[in-house]
Formats: sequence, structure tokens, C-alpha cells
Amino acid sequence: MRTFAILALMAASLTLSACNTVSGAGQDVKAAGEAVTSTAEDAKK
Repeated sequence: MRTFAILALMAASLTLSACNTVSGAGQDVKAAGEAVTSTAEDAKK
């Protein structure tokens, strides 16, 4: 029973850290897209 609890805790920890990583990557991609859009708009002027 104790082994199962430890494995479940480890799996939950890995799942939560993976969600944070994906969320951070999404924010980075969004920031890069905004920078490209801003640069394109400046080049039009």
C-alpha cells in the first residue's frame, strides 16, 4: 500500500510539472508571435 502511495505521489508531481512546462512554452510562443507582429507593423510604416 505504501509503495502505491509513493508511486501515485510521484506520478502526480510529474503531471503537475509537465503542465507548468507546457504552459510556460505556450507563453513563450505567444510572446514571440507578438514580437513578430510588432516588428511587421513597424516595417509597414
